[in-house]
Amino acid sequence: MDHEAVLSFEYDSPRLARLVERSLRPELNDIDDDRSRASVARNEATLRLTVKARDLVALRAGMNTWLSLVTVAECAGEA
Repeated sequence: MDHEAVLSFEYDSPRLARLVERSLRPELNDIDDDRSRASVARNEATLRLTVKARDLVALRAGMNTWLSLVTVAECAGEA
């Protein structure tokens, strides 16, 4: 993969970061394809999302998808 974006999300607690991480993990294998892939890592209350892609169009599409999933997980965690 030629392009990479790394985003860090800082949460108020490790519990919330863990909740978002657990929400994202099942999607990793389902969304990855031959043009892009993602990984998620967590250290205490910080979640790191890495998206790698073969081209910039795929990187943008991957980032849009993963940012939407993070937003949904965060909203679900507040409920």
